[in-house]
Amino acid sequence: MLSWLWSFIKPYKVRLVIAAIALIATTALTLSLGQGVRMMLDQGFAAESVEGLANALSMLSVIVVALSVGAYFRFYMVSWIGERVVADIRKKLYRHLLSLSPSFFEDNLSGEIQSRITTDTTLLQTVIGSSFSFALRNSLTFIGGLALMFYSNVKLSLIVLLVVPLIVFPLIYFGRKVKKLSRESQDRVAAVGAWAGESLQNIKVVQTFTREDLVTNQFGDAAEGAFQVALKRIRQRALLIALVMLLVMGSIAAMLFVGGSDVLSGELTAGELGAFVFYAIMVAAALAAVTEVYGEVQRATGAAERIRELLATMPDIPVKSEHAVVPVSNADLVEFDRVSFSYPSRPDTLAIDGISLTVKQGERVALVGPSGAGKSTLFDLLLRFREAQQGKIKIEGMVIDKMDTKDLRSMFALVPQQPVLFSTSVWENLRYGRPDATEAEVIEAAKAAHAHEFITQLPEGYHSFLGEQGVKLSGGQKQRLAIARAILRDPKILLLDEATSALDAQSEYLVQQALDELMKNRTTFIIAHRLATVAHVDRIAVFDQGKLVDVGSHQALLKSSPLYARLAELQFNQMSEEVTEL
Repeated sequence: MLSWLWSFIKPYKVRLVIAAIALIATTALTLSLGQGVRMMLDQGFAAESVEGLANALSMLSVIVVALSVGAYFRFYMVSWIGERVVADIRKKLYRHLLSLSPSFFEDNLSGEIQSRITTDTTLLQTVIGSSFSFALRNSLTFIGGLALMFYSNVKLSLIVLLVVPLIVFPLIYFGRKVKKLSRESQDRVAAVGAWAGESLQNIKVVQTFTREDLVTNQFGDAAEGAFQVALKRIRQRALLIALVMLLVMGSIAAMLFVGGSDVLSGELTAGELGAFVFYAIMVAAALAAVTEVYGEVQRATGAAERIRELLATMPDIPVKSEHAVVPVSNADLVEFDRVSFSYPSRPDTLAIDGISLTVKQGERVALVGPSGAGKSTLFDLLLRFREAQQGKIKIEGMVIDKMDTKDLRSMFALVPQQPVLFSTSVWENLRYGRPDATEAEVIEAAKAAHAHEFITQLPEGYHSFLGEQGVKLSGGQKQRLAIARAILRDPKILLLDEATSALDAQSEYLVQQALDELMKNRTTFIIAHRLATVAHVDRIAVFDQGKLVDVGSHQALLKSSPLYARLAELQFNQMSEEVTEL
């Protein structure tokens, strides 16, 4: 863990040196207090001299003031390094997570990932910013105190030193157990957080099905599991601390008996014994403190392992490309060339089976077919969220595998069936499409999406807070904001994924008008189950079980494609029955 953390601490070596100097100085000053104790006993109390006592206390006062100044610099510098390093780790971790493909987040709970970004890094901050400094200071105190003990009296030092091996071996044994339990504890806590986040995020479903008691019990079981694991860890640490204290204090008691006998026999002065006792207590306290901090370090090691696991996860699809590619003049805008793809969970089933399709600039193409036919998968392949196993996808003649993903995705705008809005203002949600857009451009995009009117009626207009996932807006309003965001992005290629399927008639009319404005002179792919919404497009591609079975206009497909004709008959007959009933 320390070698890994060093790569983050290394850029701040100057501050680290200042902290180390302050740490060494404060340790030396703390140990020098023992000499003040010796002077006070021998030159003050034993000599019955007020002047000697005053001199000893004056020296102690100077040491205490210097110690306070050193403690300030030590604490400030070490805490600064701890906060800075953890902020750097969080930024690197978050940046790395953004480079991973969506499939990673489908396989891992978002709550657990958030726990690693927040809880685990906070534990690291505690160790770097305080516990590690505390451990170093006490380690130096232990070494320095031990050296001064031997300098003062070898015989008494050996009595105390006999206990050290009895402490070190339990420290290693219990430390390993604490590390293992700490890792398990962090995993349980992350699972609890993930469960809580998921149930609260879907609170309407929980309350609609009156499952409050069920989720409360499930959360309680998860929390109790985390508590039981934490309790095992606490027991191990408590046992270790108790064992160390028992051994250390026992050795000090033995040392006091031997040392007291030497004072009574005249072999040792009271001041020398007092100074030795001071050093012994400092050594014992330092060893006990290191023992306690060792448990914290083991917990941090478990947290560091979880963070390093995430950082070691490599993206399925490289973000950057080593190849320089340029558009091919007069090339079709989008070309699928015998593309095949299967999901890792279903390697024997082709979700996309040998598809070849060419789309020209400005053409509007609808993708229709039964659920599971491969339409949404095609969008994922276009955006390179997933990699085709066979065939090539080209945009402007460039193979997308050789393009930087940022350059590729900058050509697209996506309007999904469930619009995604962030927990911020209308203004920031719209500018997500183009952060450098001016106020006039944002308003123009909102007007084109038929969203300006309802936005101005919000309490604070464009600066109104929308709540989590835009909870304060209706479905149609959310969709129009998503369309306005796409208009502001001004993409070469527009992807519409069932953009009107979940709307009522009035909202659908307004959204459809906004979409018509957005699709003008723009290459558009439209996933649609309701054929009435795509009958006017340039071409319709019919999919079935991952295969492209036919392509043509609405009228042509009614004659050439039995599947399309059957879908159209079912939908239009249903619409006629609904109109008749009205």
